[in-house]
This record gives sequence, C-alpha cells and structure tokens, in this order.
Amino acid sequence: RAARAAAMAGGAAMARAARFAACVVGIYASYLTQGVLQERVSTERYGASGARFEHMVFLNLAQAVVCYAVAQALLLLLPPKPGGSGLLAFWKPSISNTVGPALGTVALRNISYPAQVLVKSGKMVPVMLMGVLIGGARYTPAQCAQTLLVGGGVGLFAFFKGSAKALAKLQDANAPLGYALCGANLLLDGYTNAYQDAIKRRHPETTSVQMMAGTNFWCGIYYALYLFGLSGVGGEAVAFLAAHPQAARDVALFALCGAVGQNFIFATISQFGSLACVTVTTTRKLANILLSVAVNRTPLRAEQWGAVALVFAGLAWNIRDKQARAAADDARLAQKKEG
Repeated sequence: RAARAAAMAGGAAMARAARFAACVVGIYASYLTQGVLQERVSTERYGASGARFEHMVFLNLAQAVVCYAVAQALLLLLPPKPGGSGLLAFWKPSISNTVGPALGTVALRNISYPAQVLVKSGKMVPVMLMGVLIGGARYTPAQCAQTLLVGGGVGLFAFFKGSAKALAKLQDANAPLGYALCGANLLLDGYTNAYQDAIKRRHPETTSVQMMAGTNFWCGIYYALYLFGLSGVGGEAVAFLAAHPQAARDVALFALCGAVGQNFIFATISQFGSLACVTVTTTRKLANILLSVAVNRTPLRAEQWGAVALVFAGLAWNIRDKQARAAADDARLAQKKEG
C-alpha cells in the first residue's frame, strides 16, 4: 500500500509539473511572438511605398474581438456554474482596461519596445506609492529597496538616450511623452485589477473565462466607438490592412497570440496561484527584451543593459520574498492543522 501510495503521489507530481510546463511554454510562446509582432507593426514599412501602420489602437480592438470570441467558445464548450457575474458587471473596469493598454500601445510611437516593456515591468512602484498615499500602507525595508531598484532602473534607462539606430525606427521619437503614456497605463491597470478583484469578491462563482469574456466584450465596444466614431480612423486602418496583406497577417496573429496567452495566464492562476503566474510573466518580460534585440534588432547601450539588470534584480528579489512569505504561511497552516 505504501509503495502504491508513493507511486500515485509521484505520478500526480509529474502530472502537475507537466501541466505547469505546458502553461509556461504557452505563455512564453504566445507573448514572445506577440511582442515581436507588436514591435514589427509599430516600426515596419509595408509595401513598395514603405508606408507605416499608424493606427496602433486598432491592435487593441482586434485583440479584444478575438479574445471575446475565444472566451465565448470556451463558455459554450464548458458552461460555468450558475451565480457568476454577467456582462453588465464589467462595463466600468473595462473603461480603464481600454484606455490603459491603448496608451501603452500608442507609446510605441515614441519609445522603443524594450523601454515600454521595462516601464510596464515596474507596476509595483505605483502600486506601493498609491498604497502609502491613499491606503496608509506600510512596507518593509526590503520592499522599499526592491522598489528603489525597479524605479531607479527604469529612471536610468530613460536617462540614457537610446542608440541612433533604435531612435530611427520610431515613428515619432519623444521619450517624455512615451514614458508618461506608459506610466498612465500602469496606474489605470492598477484600477482595473482592483475593480476586477471586487467583482470576484461579490460574485465568487465568476470564472476567469467569464471575466475574459466580459472585459473584452466592453473593451471591444469602447475601442470600436473610438476608432469608428470619435476619431473616425477605423476606416483608414481597415483600408491600410486591406492594401497591405502582410500588415493584416501581423495584426491577426497579434490578436490570436493575445487570446491564447490570456487563456494560459488564467489557467496558471487557477491551477498554480497568482505568485507562480507573476514569476512566469516577469521572466517572460525579460525574454521579450532579449528577443526584441535579437529579432527586431533594437540595439541597447551598455548603460541601458545595466538599467535592465537593476529592474529585474528588484523584481527577482520581490518574487523571492513573496515565495518565502507564502511558504511561511503554509507552514503555519500545517502547524494549526496538526495542533
């Protein structure tokens, strides 16, 4: 019996490891590919005329439409339990979830893709600042040091001007504007995450796929209203894609990668917890920067590589602290059960 139990436990552990490996591969493959495509669409000159695709917000609309379609297909195949939240619950956080990513995408006109990824990796900085200013939160010296590493790294990266080759690829090089847009993106993401957590607390039966469907439903509506109503540039974007098949393929694949990546992220959170997901996505962002340099040939100066190292050192330290706290909490729970 003992041998059988040990064999079953070993088999379960191997199956769990295999599922985690599949999630990691899925997140890396989808988002690394999406990152390359996003940078390509923002910098590539398409066709014989060398025209650029200037309506980057259209990428967000395409992704919202594909993500909603994929989520609806999953809900039809795997109906959720009753009691979850309906579509109407997501209209408000979807406003910030529409504006925030759009600002981050538009920032690629002004700063390089590695710079955008690096700024968005520093989400912990505005979260902690808001916690102190609004919630009166207190943080340990280690957490403050981690924030200084991340914030200081991003600041140094911005201080050291990019190479002439990297700047020449941008549609409208403007570092202060680009970094400001990314900063606003981070703040709006923080509001979106907090509101989605509140929805989950009010409706515990809500699944991650329902959240994906509800969020992308409203985001698609808001993007469409902006592109085809307020700005009127949606028609220009469609006409450009119709005239440049390669650009259309890049946009379609970008949207598909986003849908696949979202599902792997939700699967990782539901099966292995948010900490495991944060670890995977953080290392993925570093890989995005390396891939940008290797594939899209966006060179970084030596000083900027040093800044990248500072940011990811702070993030790695933060993840290690979270893992230690989680292990300590598990040990305390185990002791209570034994007692």
